[in-house]
Amino acid sequence: MKLVIDTSVIIAVLANEPIKKKLIKLTKGAELLAPKSVHWEIGNAFSAMLKRKRIEVSKVIKAIQLYDSIPIEYLDVELEESLLIADKLNIYAYDAYLIACSLKNHCSLISLDNGLIQAAKNFGINIVEIE
Repeated sequence: MKLVIDTSVIIAVLANEPIKKKLIKLTKGAELLAPKSVHWEIGNAFSAMLKRKRIEVSKVIKAIQLYDSIPIEYLDVELEESLLIADKLNIYAYDAYLIACSLKNHCSLISLDNGLIQAAKNFGINIVEIE
């Protein structure tokens, strides 16, 4: 099973959030896909945590080492198509990239971002429900 994974899920796992075990269970055995933008969003998320003094750089380095071990296939998505999706749904391009990636690969999306989940549902994308 192919599954598009977003930054919120990856960060929750890396940061040992209480939902980590459930996320791992839901993604176990799946072929994880993501638009290339997710890789840079991971860096941005950690830099924001560093800037706000919510994490020490040594913990970020450990988290990135763990991140590097997660088998995610990073894919290109069409910029024009993504911007058409962004316009139609009135969302940011980063969310549109995830929707475009799901469409292109005919697969479901997993996210903790309620805005992205609703936009993806409105566009007909199947969502892996996290209870």
